[in-house]
Amino acid sequence: MNKIGFFRSVSLKLVLVYILLLIIALLLIGVFFTNSLENQLIKNTRVSLESNIEWLNQSLVQEFEEERSPTDPTLEEDIADLLVNYSDGDNTKIQVIDNQRQLVGTSEPSGQDIIGARVIENNIIQAITNNGILPSGEQSNIVIDEDTGDRTLRYYDEIMRTGSNGEEELLGIIYVRKSIEDVYTQLKSTNIIFLQATFIALIFAAILGILIARAITKPIKEMQKQARIMATGDFSKRVNVYGEDEIGQLARTFNHMNDELRQAHMRTEGERRKLSSVLSHMSDGVIATDRNGAITLMNAPAESLIGRSAEEVRGQFLIEVLNLNEKIVDITEIQETGSIIIDMSDDDQYLLLRCNFSIVQDEYEQISGFITVISDVTEQEQIEQERREFVSNVSHELRTPLTTMRSYLEALTDGAWKDEGIAPHFLDVTQQETDRMIRLVNDLLQLSRMDSSNYTMEWQRIDFTEFFHHVIDRFDMNKREDIHFERYLPKDEAIVTVDQDKMMQVLDNIISNAIKYSPDGGTIRFRLRKDSQKLLISISDEGMGIAHEKLDKIFERFYRTDKARTRKLGGTGLGLAIAKDLVDAHHGVIWAESKEGRGTTVLFTIPLNRKRGELR
Repeated sequence: MNKIGFFRSVSLKLVLVYILLLIIALLLIGVFFTNSLENQLIKNTRVSLESNIEWLNQSLVQEFEEERSPTDPTLEEDIADLLVNYSDGDNTKIQVIDNQRQLVGTSEPSGQDIIGARVIENNIIQAITNNGILPSGEQSNIVIDEDTGDRTLRYYDEIMRTGSNGEEELLGIIYVRKSIEDVYTQLKSTNIIFLQATFIALIFAAILGILIARAITKPIKEMQKQARIMATGDFSKRVNVYGEDEIGQLARTFNHMNDELRQAHMRTEGERRKLSSVLSHMSDGVIATDRNGAITLMNAPAESLIGRSAEEVRGQFLIEVLNLNEKIVDITEIQETGSIIIDMSDDDQYLLLRCNFSIVQDEYEQISGFITVISDVTEQEQIEQERREFVSNVSHELRTPLTTMRSYLEALTDGAWKDEGIAPHFLDVTQQETDRMIRLVNDLLQLSRMDSSNYTMEWQRIDFTEFFHHVIDRFDMNKREDIHFERYLPKDEAIVTVDQDKMMQVLDNIISNAIKYSPDGGTIRFRLRKDSQKLLISISDEGMGIAHEKLDKIFERFYRTDKARTRKLGGTGLGLAIAKDLVDAHHGVIWAESKEGRGTTVLFTIPLNRKRGELR
């Protein structure tokens, strides 16, 4: 997570808000202060002016009422003297107008030549006409001087006296114009001082705001740092609580959440470890996907079964990984399928996998994913296939002689028994087919006992060379005259520990096959070779031979390379299978070597010097 700069932080926002509020407050204060100061200064000027005019008014009343002789100064001269005393220079201009609208005095040196002129100003005319009563708001107001352009306080005052009848009589009007530019100059200086103070206050306020903002955001930054640490799974640290305010309560709540998350993480981690242990120790493969069928988890057995690593298939779709495109179009069809057997065979390995599917639902019963359990059913399917073939072969082998016997017996029943030339032949065929079924059943019973280990071995120490000669002699007396035996057996003894009856059955089955498949005039060769560890016995014929790809199958039950010829010769297809099981019981190995058209050799070994503890 990138570090947040100051200009993008909450601290800056708090400082800006703080400064903006302060600026607004200072502006309001400044406006109020400036207006109040302006009003107060103008008021003070007006009050001072009115006070001076009041004294001037009293003096003018005396001048207007005074009796004058020809030698006394005129009214205009006396008023001029008074105005000199009450005027404060160019800032204040005073005019005195009598009740006849004649100018009788002025404080302006340049206006002395207009003394005696009639005044034409409307306010003065109206005041004289109304006996000194001016319109509302016109007695004192502020205007712009047309000559100087200054803001000027204009003031009118009536010169009144009380008549003999007690009524007020208008003697004249005092008209004053006073410049108040110095008031606004003072206001400007004051505003400049106020702005400077405001700027300094803002600087201190910004510094203080930054400190306050940092103090406020410090716990938040600590919680942010702790949240990043918690995201990594470390819940050991806690946030400092700096107070009991809202942020302090938030810090306490954050620490409580940290404790709860730690407990939940511990529970989750425990369950994860249990699940991981279960998945890693399962013999079956497990594949988990999300709701769209993308693989999210796969254990080691699943990797081994499908031949791909979890990292390689993570994110890929289950249907594609398991080659289910022909059976399943959409992942949602899995819940209806339940179980599927897929063929994962290649040139090097035959492999069948059973896939059992189940869905994972969330708390709202919506599909959140799928679980696929994979198991190797190659051996089971092979066993099932062998079982089906075994039942089919047994049924076929039994049906053939039974069908033949039924046909001959029906013929005998229909009257053929009366024919002395046909009846003995029919009975002989029936006897042969009966013997064939007995041999088949006996072979099946023997295989059944060997499969169930429900038989015992009668171990004996014998000279295998002498024993081998004895078995060959039995066949030599009863074989076809056109078949020749050749023996390549050593003259010295070959002592081994075997079950004599079962080893005789092994040799009988192999030699019987060699005789059956030997052509007319063929030779069967018997060899025995001894080394320090084992005996190697081989029996070779000159029959039609076996194709190389079929050699490994001749020891399977009911397997025949030429079924028609074998059936014609009376074989059950179990002789070599029984021989293999009996050799295995002796801890030996049996195999065949052959070339088509040049005969077949069956070889097997028997261990020498076996100890009693090795015998079962």
